Amino acid sequence: MAGRTKKEKLELVTQKIRPFPDFPSKGILFRDICPLLKDPEALTAAIDLFEEHVREAYPQVQQIVGLDARGFLFGPLLAQRLGVGFALVRKKGKLPGPTVSVAYTLEYGKAEVEIQADAVDPGQKVLLVDDLLATGGTLFAACELMKKQKAEVLGCLVVIELRDLNGLERLKPNSVFSLVQY
Repeated sequence: MAGRTKKEKLELVTQKIRPFPDFPSKGILFRDICPLLKDPEALTAAIDLFEEHVREAYPQVQQIVGLDARGFLFGPLLAQRLGVGFALVRKKGKLPGPTVSVAYTLEYGKAEVEIQADAVDPGQKVLLVDDLLATGGTLFAACELMKKQKAEVLGCLVVIELRDLNGLERLKPNSVFSLVQY
């Protein structure tokens, strides 16, 4: 990626997001990140953009927390680049050992996310990472989980933000950095 400007990296990432009309149901325009993951140059560009932003805005970050499941694709790569740890927020029942959980409501029902009790230390400065911000439900629940752990949420990072669904409003006062907005 050496030699590419921030704008060129962002264009590469944007080109690799594929729209699928009427998926998973009629009227939904699904934004598919699989082509981005398939292309090593595009994936490197995405991680470069996240890294540049974090180093500039959050040099004090101590831990990256990835959301189940696509936050697991970007989070560890970013954590490795930054030289910090990575923790998993998973759907209920997927983690061994003692866990802390938060229940939340979705458009179509209820869900619960959890983290291992020792994954994040009290006072630790964390950034949350996921692939997509839509209504903000899952990211909001993860922020609540961090409060329970007494961690300090510096902000949230996403590849794609769907602005019409107002996820930013739900996440206030937490800041959100998105690479691509629709």
